[in-house]
Amino acid sequence: MLAAKISSKGQIVIPKEVRERLKIDPGTYFRVRIEKDEIILTPLKATPLERLYHRYAGEGILEELEKEHANEISGENRA
Repeated sequence: MLAAKISSKGQIVIPKEVRERLKIDPGTYFRVRIEKDEIILTPLKATPLERLYHRYAGEGILEELEKEHANEISGENRA
């Protein structure tokens, strides 16, 4: 049986083997339900946009897209 302890801040650490089995990464959101006297935590799947954001985080893609868009706009204004 796996067990977890709640901290003074109301936080619970999910055991490593559970996180690995369910592929739970840091930042994962959960749906929280109460059924009778039990707490049910269900990991929420990331949206396609969230998956892309995490996949390319730190690569400066947004800045590149903003520059490209600015160049396109300035080209349209010259015409």
